[in-house]
Amino acid sequence: MGSIISSHVKEDGRVVFEVVVDADEALQLRGNINDVHIFSENVADISARLLQRGKKEATKYFLVPRELRKDLIIPRKVYCQRIETKTKTIFIYVMENY
Repeated sequence: MGSIISSHVKEDGRVVFEVVVDADEALQLRGNINDVHIFSENVADISARLLQRGKKEATKYFLVPRELRKDLIIPRKVYCQRIETKTKTIFIYVMENY
């Protein structure tokens, strides 16, 4: 888990952050330095559900909460990333906007 240790606003309105992260979290970027998003697990405030079906509940479905379904068109390709921390598992789904 990382922390922002400093920030300042540039003249063009963009914000520059100095971030410190654990080595294993940095490795999860696999060398990518562009298109990096910063988020906090403390911001997740909409309750969601995980549905389990099938033999021994082997099939799992992440349900999109009603509050987030507005104008949601599911494309053919959806990508997923799993991030493991010491205390939490974070799933991130990525899809194109249409």
